[in-house]
Amino acid sequence: MLKDKSEGVTGGITYGAYSTAVGERWGDKTGETLWNVEGANRLDSEDKSYDGNTTKLDLNYGMGIGDNGGYANITTEYLTKDRTLRPGFAWRQGYGTAAIDGFNFIVNSSIPINNSTEFYAFGGRSFRHTDAYAFSRDSFADGDNRSVPSLYPNGFTPHITSDITDVSATSGIRYKMDNDWKVDFSNTFGKNNFHYYITETNNASMGAASPTDFDAGGHSLSQNATNLDFSKFYGDIASGFNFAFGMEFRTERFTIFAGEEASYALYDDNGIAIRNPADQTPAQDSNFEDLPGAAQGFPGYSPDNVVDRGRTNLGLYMDAEINPTDDFLIGAALRFEKYSDFGETFNFKLASRLAVNDNLSFRGSVSTGFRAPSLAQIHYNLIFNNIVAGASVPSLLSANTSTVTKAFGIGPLEEETAFNSSIGFTFKTGNFTATVDAYSISVENRIVLTDNFDASGFGLGVDDAQFFANGVDTKTTGLDVVLGYNYELSQNSNLNIGVSGNINSLEIEKIHNGALNEFTFFGPFSQAYLEAAAPDYKFGATLGYTSGKFSANVFATQFSEVILQDFQWVDSPATSQAEADALYAVATDTYKKKMIVDVSVSYEMTSNLNITIGGNNIFNKYPTPQFDGWTDQGGLADSVQMGSDGAYFFGRIGFKL
Repeated sequence: MLKDKSEGVTGGITYGAYSTAVGERWGDKTGETLWNVEGANRLDSEDKSYDGNTTKLDLNYGMGIGDNGGYANITTEYLTKDRTLRPGFAWRQGYGTAAIDGFNFIVNSSIPINNSTEFYAFGGRSFRHTDAYAFSRDSFADGDNRSVPSLYPNGFTPHITSDITDVSATSGIRYKMDNDWKVDFSNTFGKNNFHYYITETNNASMGAASPTDFDAGGHSLSQNATNLDFSKFYGDIASGFNFAFGMEFRTERFTIFAGEEASYALYDDNGIAIRNPADQTPAQDSNFEDLPGAAQGFPGYSPDNVVDRGRTNLGLYMDAEINPTDDFLIGAALRFEKYSDFGETFNFKLASRLAVNDNLSFRGSVSTGFRAPSLAQIHYNLIFNNIVAGASVPSLLSANTSTVTKAFGIGPLEEETAFNSSIGFTFKTGNFTATVDAYSISVENRIVLTDNFDASGFGLGVDDAQFFANGVDTKTTGLDVVLGYNYELSQNSNLNIGVSGNINSLEIEKIHNGALNEFTFFGPFSQAYLEAAAPDYKFGATLGYTSGKFSANVFATQFSEVILQDFQWVDSPATSQAEADALYAVATDTYKKKMIVDVSVSYEMTSNLNITIGGNNIFNKYPTPQFDGWTDQGGLADSVQMGSDGAYFFGRIGFKL
């Protein structure tokens, strides 16, 4: 929700860091810390107690405009965060979360023009510079010709850095007509721009002449939506009737822009980028093996990858809600969409609410839904190096519209369709409140990224290819629960107790692999990640205490067990059920259920100054370590449940003027 304060300044300074004490949680049976197990490494040898140092400065300023309640509210935030490093195998010495430097601001304003007309505008800009480690490269002496010996005699770990810019702006006019119809006309523009720069790396085919940093190009997505909405409430129909209708016209544009030549090109022995493979020979190492081209870590986008595609969408809707009685509500909505690139869709929603009394209400709904394939899913393409157990595998992510995709029998992307239903209740008695909702979501033609197909015979210089496809049908059922109790200990002291949680079951009902092998199209490795996105359960319990100027909060989060399939499925894909059964026995990674605890304590020094200290995951819990070297991310654990950074401790000074 956007802030709409019209006066005063509030802000704060927060500093925190992550503990590096992985201890016996990631140790062997003797409790020895596993920075070096089966080639596991730490990129920096310096013994640090903390990393991921984070500083955040935030400021909010509100001011009134005119005498009729107009306002402008401005929020800014500056964030700088160092990277974290956790135990990883030799090919992922830089396992951890990325460093971030960013600055964001957003403005929200409203200016009444007269008693019936209001102008409003909100929007902002967000900028982030990120710096993440890619998979490591060994030295040439160790048999890895991806490293230029004169540049990196001991091998290297490339940095994938990016400049990410998000801008958005909305402006509109709300007007109330003399006959009580309300009109809202607005326009919204937004754009995301993602620009990659690969540093501390090389293009091996250039030899000693290679740069060590590259502009790798990037991609952007922009949208512009114009809305016109009408609504009116009829108090004399039943116990109240509200009717609304409107339209939206949206334009979208997706682009991929190329990087500099050295970031994507393969060079010959004369140091010239290869444009005619029939007449040019790739540069070779001293063992007479071809040297790989492009920036190691993330090859740049080439002119062949460049995309500039757009589409339009027209949406029309009607929405009605009626109260047959004061305690009973029925609602219905219809929406029609027409896309310029894939067709039309029509969807509905029915909802109802019954208030049994002031303390108990029931509600339910059924609806259909859709999600059009994004322009990126249709047109994104890139040749990149996939790392499988430390080995580099040249791979292609092929655009849905390409001849390669069609050659594998992958059809044009269609929209995802869904049928949703939910039922629930809210209840309160005294200081106790409860909200419980059960839901079911069935999605057909869900868009997924396939596993790897053998593409070595296409003459593209890659071994594998992947595609976006309408791959699976899924059904998710679940239960959301929120319970709360507020107990007044004394006139100035309160105790708040809360429990919230979610229970999920995601079932893959059908895989649309057609004539393609199921284990290659969308195998157990990818299925496990899809199912892990909806974990079996997650529950949280909070205990809050306030007394005068003092407050304290304790929050415990219980994560369910997570079961993944490791990278052995990618290294040696199963081709039959018998091979799959054998892989399950060795490639199943089980992350045991875990609980973490967060604590914070605050004290109001003055009416304008507040101090908070606290910690997240204060008992330094990690996912269950996997020691076989086949994790997806190259660390001793994949970043599931609470992540793999451990305990985070912080302090904050908040103020208002």
